[in-house]
Amino acid sequence: MGITTADKERQTKMRTISKWMVMASALALVLEAAPAYGQAPVIASFGRNGELVCTNLLPGTVASVEWAASVTGPWTNSWAGLDAVTADTNGAIRVSVPMFYRVRGTPPPTNPPAPAGMVLIPAGSFVMGDALNDWPPKSGPNPEIPVHTNQISAFYTDKYDVTKALWDDVYNWAITHGYSFEYGAQGKAANHPAHSMTWYDAVKWCNARSEKEGRTPAYYTDAGLTTRYRAEQVAPSVNWNSGYRLPTEAEWEKAARGGASGQRFPWGNNISWSQANYYGYPLALYSGGFAYDFASAIGWDPAFNDGVYPYTSPVDYFVPNGYGLYDMSGNVLQWCWDWYGSYSSASQTDPRGSSSGSYRLLRGGSWPRTADDCRAAARAATYPTERGGNMGFRSVLPPGQ
Repeated sequence: MGITTADKERQTKMRTISKWMVMASALALVLEAAPAYGQAPVIASFGRNGELVCTNLLPGTVASVEWAASVTGPWTNSWAGLDAVTADTNGAIRVSVPMFYRVRGTPPPTNPPAPAGMVLIPAGSFVMGDALNDWPPKSGPNPEIPVHTNQISAFYTDKYDVTKALWDDVYNWAITHGYSFEYGAQGKAANHPAHSMTWYDAVKWCNARSEKEGRTPAYYTDAGLTTRYRAEQVAPSVNWNSGYRLPTEAEWEKAARGGASGQRFPWGNNISWSQANYYGYPLALYSGGFAYDFASAIGWDPAFNDGVYPYTSPVDYFVPNGYGLYDMSGNVLQWCWDWYGSYSSASQTDPRGSSSGSYRLLRGGSWPRTADDCRAAARAATYPTERGGNMGFRSVLPPGQ
């Protein structure tokens, strides 16, 4: 079968289709129009403002504007609005072609993800101290007043008291990397809190945890922050912007309250053995007891009084507070950074306690202590060399670490 007259006409028409290319502002552009016999698109202008004008199109035909990084392609029309442009009544199209570029870095999130096993405590103010005047009938002045407002920067804190398993993991690394501890720590089980460490050993452990994870430590033996604290008993200097460390007393209380204010405990104003591990001493059973204690008996929590000292509980046994933290009341006392001292009535930002003293703060109550010591405002203090089966800690970490 030979070539027909229609075939010849079709071939002639196809030879009239053309592509015009232009390079401008580091862009290569090509326009394709639907076949218009005897016509080819003409690039009329390409302005510095990115406007491309093309003429010699049949009115109503549809053109596409393609671009490439080089004249050899590859070609694309991925810019929205340039894939199908209808010629006007004069047979022209006028489009704005992207020609300006910028690179924008992605800023870190306002609240970066918490490190494994830690919770972010958001920045903000909170009211610190005994707002319910619970100190009487104890003897002496109330050390939990005046009630005052503190502004606290954001920080991470351990979700649980440092467990025996976590203590051992860091401790075993530390003693082979230049650290020495006076006593170390004990623990009833891997998922129970580590206990019986001195304040000094808790501080050194925090430094070892930082170094083990490749972080810059927080504690140093000199004011110039050059010699890392790894041995002996010293009152260290602190780099507050790096590494694991003990919480300040104010950080601890903000975290313990879980976002609530004016309450006796992290969850409300009463306490029972369904909420914390402590020594029951309810007013309903003894005239010298506490009206807000709803333990069902006087004595240690029977769920954990197994005759094997100490009577600690697993760190995830009870319901967490509003920030997702466990055992902020009961189980073991928690070492804090601060020297014990009197409160100021003035509002403060990130207070760090007295500059010197004899006693370091502990917070949170514990399994052998009564309900009043488990209050969020309750303060305890002892020599930093002391240790016991109801004394533990949790560590904090600055954001960005």
